Amino acid sequence: MALLMRCPRPDANLAGSFVQAERDTAKSLTTQGDLCYWFEHAVLYKSLVNQPGFSQVDKLSVMHAFRRIVERGSFARAAEDLGVSPALLSREVKLLEESLGSTLLTRTTRSMSLTDAGRLYFDEAISILDAVTTIENRIRDGAGAVRGHLKVNASSSFGQTVIAPFLPGFLEAYPDLRLTLSLDDRVVDMVEGGFDVSIRIRAAMPDSALVARKIGTMRQRIFASPAYLEQAGVPQDPEDIRKHRVVGFLLADHLMTWTLTGPSDTRALDLDPKVRAGNSLVLRDLLIAGQGIGTLPDFVSDGPEARGDLVRVLPGWELPAPEIFAVTASRLGMDTKVTAFLDHLWTALRS
Repeated sequence: MALLMRCPRPDANLAGSFVQAERDTAKSLTTQGDLCYWFEHAVLYKSLVNQPGFSQVDKLSVMHAFRRIVERGSFARAAEDLGVSPALLSREVKLLEESLGSTLLTRTTRSMSLTDAGRLYFDEAISILDAVTTIENRIRDGAGAVRGHLKVNASSSFGQTVIAPFLPGFLEAYPDLRLTLSLDDRVVDMVEGGFDVSIRIRAAMPDSALVARKIGTMRQRIFASPAYLEQAGVPQDPEDIRKHRVVGFLLADHLMTWTLTGPSDTRALDLDPKVRAGNSLVLRDLLIAGQGIGTLPDFVSDGPEARGDLVRVLPGWELPAPEIFAVTASRLGMDTKVTAFLDHLWTALRS
């Protein structure tokens, strides 16, 4: 949805289109080079325009601009996305707040946050914009049609072990669909990356403008190779782990904490891994090669455990089970192509 369109700078006489009471404001805008925007999209600024021929305020455009500001976290980034100046967006929000009689954004030189009224407007604006998008998509593509370009983001290990195996059948089922699968072990900016859905695994999702839908739970357990355990011994108690060579995930903190819940108590072990990696598949290969003891998610460990390449360590103790979320930007409903993808993912997680 285009909010504003650039056009040649108009003659200063266009300022006469504004009402007499706002003539000074119009002159100011002319000298700033912004009169073009105001004139061409006067529907956004009805409070300054009172002449025949001008439309009512384009509330959808205002909602779209406000949503982008909140999602991007700054006027500058939102303005860059929309191809307008930050000052113009700032004036737009100010006019919106004046028309509503409420402050929507609390702004300082370094931060920006939603007020209670702003949160209400933001949530309802998203619902309205998504409803309009859904209607347009259904009319344009046909109700229920799965087509277009689907952009998916996931971690490398999850994408390779869970998503990749079902993609041939998924693409065969929807021949009119184009797919981009981006595998990244970092949390990406969905808006900037243009992703339709991102699969994220974590204990809980923070509050944000994004929508997280739980689609599963990931079990993680402690493993080592039979050869390593034969050489180094089998731990009988969580404290025994400290005597072993630990292989762990690449984290920001120097120490890594394993929280283990047993039959009668919970232990927290602060460990300093000898080897670190940011990818579960790399950790799996290191453990199979006898490089130590480490934790793996079930979607990575099930195969090696079944083949006997890895043995579970301390089977009576459980690690926390992070949840698997499908993260989208829509609060109203998902696009049909996203729904179709998640249906296949749901089946894969339960197979």
